[in-house]
Formats: sequence, C-alpha cells, structure tokens
Amino acid sequence: MKRLLSALILVMVAVQVYAQNAAVYGTVQSSSDNTALPGANVVLIKATDASKLATVSGPDGKFRFESVGTGQYTVEINYIGFEKYNRSIQVQGTALNLGQLALKDGSTSIKEVQIIGRAPLGEQKGDTTQFNAKAFKTAPDASAEELVTKMPGVTIQDGKVQAQGEDVKQVMIDGKRYTGEDVSSAMRNISADMVESVQVFDAPSDRAAFSGFDDGNRIKTLNFVTKQSKKQGYVGKVSAGYGTDERYMVGAAVNYFNNNQRITVTGLTNNINMFDFSVGETPGGSMRGRRGGFGRSTPSGITKTDNFGINYNDMWGKKVEVSANYNYNQREITNNRYTFRDYVNNDTTYVENSINRSKDDAHRLNFRLQYNINENNRLLITPSITLQQNNDLTTRFANTFAGDNTLTTSNNSTSADATSLSVNNNILYSHRFGDSGRILTANFSTSYGASDSDTYQLQDTRNLDNEERNVNKDQYFKQDQNNLSWSGNLDYSEKLGENSRLQLEYGISNQINDADRRTFDLMEDSGEYTGFNPSLSNTFESNYLSQSIGPTYQYRTDKVSMQVGARYQYATLDSESEFPVADPIKRNFSNILPSAEYEYKFSRSKNLRISLRTNTDVPSVSQLQEVLDISNPLQLKTGNPELDQAYQNRINIRYRNFSPETNRVFFAGLFGTITQNYIGNSVYTNGFVPVDLPEGYELQPGARFTRPVNLDGYWNVRSFVNYGQPLNFISSNFNMFGSVGFTRIPGEINGVINYANTTNFGGGLNISSNISEKVDFNISTNSNYNIVSNTTSGNPNNNYFTQNTSLRYNWIMWKGLVYRTEMSHQYNSGLSEGVDKSYLLWNMSIGKKVFKNQKGEVSISVNDLLKQNVSIERSISSDYVEDVQSTVLQRFFMLTFSYNINKFKSGAAPEEQDRRGGWEGRRN
Repeated sequence: MKRLLSALILVMVAVQVYAQNAAVYGTVQSSSDNTALPGANVVLIKATDASKLATVSGPDGKFRFESVGTGQYTVEINYIGFEKYNRSIQVQGTALNLGQLALKDGSTSIKEVQIIGRAPLGEQKGDTTQFNAKAFKTAPDASAEELVTKMPGVTIQDGKVQAQGEDVKQVMIDGKRYTGEDVSSAMRNISADMVESVQVFDAPSDRAAFSGFDDGNRIKTLNFVTKQSKKQGYVGKVSAGYGTDERYMVGAAVNYFNNNQRITVTGLTNNINMFDFSVGETPGGSMRGRRGGFGRSTPSGITKTDNFGINYNDMWGKKVEVSANYNYNQREITNNRYTFRDYVNNDTTYVENSINRSKDDAHRLNFRLQYNINENNRLLITPSITLQQNNDLTTRFANTFAGDNTLTTSNNSTSADATSLSVNNNILYSHRFGDSGRILTANFSTSYGASDSDTYQLQDTRNLDNEERNVNKDQYFKQDQNNLSWSGNLDYSEKLGENSRLQLEYGISNQINDADRRTFDLMEDSGEYTGFNPSLSNTFESNYLSQSIGPTYQYRTDKVSMQVGARYQYATLDSESEFPVADPIKRNFSNILPSAEYEYKFSRSKNLRISLRTNTDVPSVSQLQEVLDISNPLQLKTGNPELDQAYQNRINIRYRNFSPETNRVFFAGLFGTITQNYIGNSVYTNGFVPVDLPEGYELQPGARFTRPVNLDGYWNVRSFVNYGQPLNFISSNFNMFGSVGFTRIPGEINGVINYANTTNFGGGLNISSNISEKVDFNISTNSNYNIVSNTTSGNPNNNYFTQNTSLRYNWIMWKGLVYRTEMSHQYNSGLSEGVDKSYLLWNMSIGKKVFKNQKGEVSISVNDLLKQNVSIERSISSDYVEDVQSTVLQRFFMLTFSYNINKFKSGAAPEEQDRRGGWEGRRN
C-alpha cells in the first residue's frame, strides 16, 4: 500500500503542467434595474479555432470558468427576453474578473411574437433542463407542485414526484436548498405565480461540489427561480373546516421573502389524513387528490395530525449562508389491515387480520451553515437532531391454511412504548490553492443514535392437530440500543493539463453498535415479570472499521467528459454476544471498488451520460443479532451474526434531448443494480429449523422461520422512456412514458435456492391544460403488467395488472364561483381473493371567492362521493406474494373557509450566492 501511495504521488508530480491557464468570471444582470439573471447561457469562443467553453449563471447571476488558456476570446450570453450580449476579451494567464455584464431588455423587440405565438417551454443546457414557467398556465391559487406536473418529463408515481424517471429528492429556491424532509411540502409552499423558471438537474453531493470530482451520489433536484418582483413580500393561506362524522381541519402557512431571507411557518391540526399544510392547499380539506387518488396511492389508516414547522434561509453577511428547519409532529393512527400471503413451493397460505393503534411524537431539527471564507476556502457544517416517542398497540388474529383446512390459529396482543434519539453532524472543508487547479477537501461525519423500548406481549397459539403443542405466553421485553459511527475523507486533486485532473482519495469509517434485549416471563405467584428468559435474550456488540484509498482521473472538454477511478477497501467486522451463548466472531473483507463515467454532448440540447459505481453494504444490527423474534408466533425470525457485507454494482445510462424549436422533450434511461452476497432470507417450514429453538417454542404447522443469509444473483434492471410536446390545437401539453423492468430476488426455502422473478411492463400518458387560468385540467392514465415467476418447482405464478386513470378539473365559472373535481379509477387484476379488485375515488367541491381581490373563499366539499375508497398494496418476496388491504378515509362532507395572503414589493434585490455547484464551472 505504501508503494502504491508513493507511486501515485510521484505520478501527480511528474505530470504536473505549469501551463498559463486562468479563471474567468463575472456576473450577468439586467441593464434596466441591475437585477441578477439566473440561468443565463454563457459561452467563451476562442478566436483561433472557434472552440467553446460554456456554463450557466447561478441564481445570483454569477458564472465562472476554470483553466482558460491564454488568447483572444468572445464572451457570448443568451437569456430569454433579453438581447444577445457579445464582448471580446484577452486572457493573459492571470484571473480575469469581467465584472457586471448588463443585458438589454428585449421585451420591446419580442412583444409581437409573445402576443401571436406560444411562449417557449424552455431549453436544455448541458445536464440541466430549464422550463419557462410562463409557458404553463395554472389556476390563480396553484402551487409550484401543480406547475411542475404540467412539464414534460415530470410525473407522479406512487405518491412521489418524479423527474426523468427518478424520484425528486431535493428542492431549491433560487439555488438555495429547502431544508426539510418532504420535497412535496416544499413545492406546495411556493405559489406558481412566483416562479420564473424551473431547472431540473442531478445535483452533486456537497462533497463532490466542493472537490469538483463526482462521487456518484447525485440527487434529482428541482430549482425554482423566482421572479424579481416576488423576492420581497409574503404569501400565505389560512383554512378552517368542519364536516360530517366530526371531521375537522385548521391550518395556516405563511412564507416571508426578503431577498436572501426566507421564512416559512406552518401549522395544522386535523383528522382527515392531512400530514402537513402549505400555501398550495386546495380549499375544501377533502380535496386530497395529491395524496390519494390523483395518480397516487391512498394513505392507509385514519390519521389525526397536529403539526408545527418553521423553515429559515438567509445570508449572514456576504459570506455565510444558513438554512434551518424545525418540525414538531404528533400523529395518531388507527388502521385495520387484512393480509393474504401465498407461499412459494407449498400449498399453505397465511391470512391475518390486525388492529393497530399508534401515537407518535417527533421533534426534528436540521441546520446548514456554509461559510465562503474567501475565494480559496469554504466550510460547510450540517448538524441534525431527532427525538421521537412512540406508543403502539396491536392485536393480531392470524391463521395458516393448507387448502381449505386450518392448521394453526394465533391471537397475539402487543403493547410497546419506545423512545429514540438521533444526533448527526457533518463538517466539510475545501481549500483551493489559488489558480493552480489544486484542491484539498476534508470531510468528517459523526452519528449517534440511542433507543429504548418496553414491550408487553400476550400470545395464544393453538395447533388444531395437536393440543399439546399449544403455546400460551405472557412476556415483557426490554431492549436498549446505542449506535455510534464516524467517518472521514481526505481528497487531493491536481490539474494535469487544460482538460484533465487527477484525484487521490483516502477514507476511513467506523460503526459501533451495542444492542441489549432482555426477556422476562410473567410469574404467576407474584403477578410480575421477573422470570428472566435467557433463551430469548441477547446482548450484542459489533464494530465495523473500513478504510479505502484510490485514484480518480478526470478528462473534460466542451463535448466529452470522462472520469475513471478505483478504490481499494479493507474492512473488519468484530461482533460478540453474551446471550444466549457467548460467541465472538471476527471477519475481514477486501474489495476493489471501480467507478467510471462518460458523458458526450451532441449539442446544447442533446447529451448522453453513462456511469458505473460500486459499493459495499454492511449488515444492520437487527440482521446480525441472533435472538428469536416471536412478535408474530406464526412468523418467527432471528438474526445471523455470520453475515458478510454485500457488494453492489450500479450502472446508469441517460439520454436527454430538448428541442427549443419544437418544444419537444425526449428522455431515455436504463438503471441497473447487481448485488453479490445479497442479504436475503432463508425460510424453513414443515417443522424444521437450522438452529435450536428455545424450550417451549417450535414451528407450528404452516408457520415460517426466517433467517438472513448471503446469496448471489440479485438483479434489478429498469428502463424508462419519456416523450412530451405541446398540443397547440387544444392548448395543452402532452406527456407519454413507458418502462420495462426486471427484478430477481434470491431466497432460500428449506435449503433450496429460489429466485423470485418479476418482469414489469408499464406505460402511460398525461394531458394537462394550457388554455387559461380559469380552466385547468389534467388527465392521466398509467398501466402496469407484472409477470411473476419462481424457479422452485411446483410454485404458483402470480401475474397481476394494475391501472390508474385520473382526472383533475378546476373551473372558475362566473364571478368567483369555483368548481373542482378529482376522479381516480383504480383497476386491479390478479390479486388475492378477498381483496377488492377496483374502485373509483371521486372528490368534489364548489366554492365562492369573497372579499377584495377574491382573497377569501367559502367552499363545500365531499371526499369519496361514491364511498368506494380502498387501500391495496402488493409486494413480492423471495418466498411469497402478499396482498394487504388497509383502512382508509371514506365519504364525508366539509364546509371550509380559506383566506389567501399575498403581498410583494417590486424591484427586489438579486440573490447573493450560487450553491448549485463547486468551483469547477459547468461546461455545457
């Protein structure tokens, strides 16, 4: 290892190039009011060979090029609504600050075009797709979430907003991260009329942004660039409603904007399954289409929620950017579930009816501080803390069957109280050695978690063939768990020439876990839980230490971007248990973790990206802890302290094309994962188990014993294609998408390997109106056909088909009279008997705008007009297919009053800092 490190250092020193390269930077702004112009396309054209470097200005209008060679250049800037900017410059080997580059307003020259034609949807800028918000008409009180779902390539799948086939996991406003856990809530707290443009891109991790080297941890991100006239003021909404069946809702949300400073305060109390409140709430609390119905899965259970949250973003001076989020949430859930499980390789089935009552109290605080010390030094600190309490009461009635014959019945009641604390922090520092191209990045993370729980369980299991095997237990479980982990990374990168760099990375991490589970039986003589049961107790400690080192080479031009690297990883896993027997185990792991990425830009609007990443996953404490879990007597489980780490390979291929001339969008992607040493399940039936069960416990007829094991052969491959374009003849936008996927999950059944194979074919289309602000509709349909097979002989195949067709329609009819309706039809075929096959969810409201500027509204609404709403979920495992039907909120009527708050000051100042990328300017 020392020789390898020395060789790498010598290589970097030997190939160092002292070429006369320099940074070129500046700020793009409007000449009329000096406001920043974010998202402007900036191009450097070399006079001698017409070669180009391109980037995009940040939310503050700033742009930067690194490593610009000596010579004569032309700066060319394009921005929608402004005249093209051109300027000749001379680069002479030192940093060149171009200052403020003012663009003239082009509205006068394009005014006629704007009246006659259609506003352009947007454009593709390298890996960033930028949409023009003016091209998408929404209702006056629409949220940014409703705006983006009209845009090509943006869909709603399984209750989540997806862009280009991937879940959106981060929301930014003017380039600053919205600190919080729920991206949908962030989008609903921005009104659509505030948005100038929407950028869709894969944001690098903080570490990659600081170092300039991609670590593969990209986050699908939406950045909302707000209008200059909406940067000072406030917008909000308050609503209160009461309905039949004592349903109620009171909520408020207020957003305050003062250029760099943004404060959002929300509050909510309700019992109609609303989890948060935002500016984008639809008047009439029953219109919950975005959480259930309108292309989304229906939340299960009846939920009462009390919620308070505050989000804060600001610049402290010119160098410090801060954001913070605090949220308190109290949630009470009542849920009755029916479960039907069809097992592989035998004729047994499992049927369960359960009643669950739970209450959660949670405090969450996230903080982010970025200090731009100077041009060469940056510091980022991101702490977070979560405190949570949970009270849970579950009554379970379960049966196993062989055909029509009942084998075993179980009545099980569990009461649990748990408290958990989680504290995390990350410190990231980056130093750039002037204009030399050298960058040093250091990262240190810590995480601490502690939890304790008290569980009381009453079990009555009856064997219908042999009463002597009946089990009746009354027990108390005490479990304490502490987790401490830390990690550090040191990255050093060196410029090798005008277009290439080399980075050397060293990383170290340590995970320490301590879990103590004690079981006590109820003693009849004293009536107390004092009978210690060592066979169901376990004290477990584990220590996982990992180190890695390796180089990464990067090559970039205006057309091609390439990156290849490899890390050598050495890890040790030490574990030791005290109960039920003392058993120390120590294992070592050695792995080579290669990575590669290639991107080719055919033009400004077309690009292809291919990436390959590898990583390892260490087993969790629950997977390692060998203690019998009898929470469900017919589904016994235990851990396996001999588990090895899993080795995962991921490949992603993406192609994007956005034609600004035709406003057509095309996206295609292929995403694949292959895992060796996959942590799957080894299942045993028919009374046999591979370990000794405690006295008084045995596998009942039809019951299962599950233990995690390492297995090879896990596959998950998915392709996604999306095409969108405007339909001018009906003033609407059309979006069509399709997907093909294959998943293979390995498992073991009675010692025989089984592969559960699922092939999925999906497709759908969406038409969203772009007619006017008074008429807004969205029609979508999405179908999925799943072919399910198992390799074990004699097993059942469970093919199934699902289709969801939705309609959302808003109509401002006459003098502030508003009609809203949402319809969602769910069709299911191939599910288990006893599970509803299809349903139609229909929500409706009619309201009247009141007060000056129609800021108020009184509405009457109905949720689930036809009283057909259900919640159905299907899951595929290596040894069974399971269908679950849960309690849902059904029909009720509600009278609601809502009031909109909206006041802005025009002429706001521009944003100060860009947080999208690192020091390496984007080349598009």
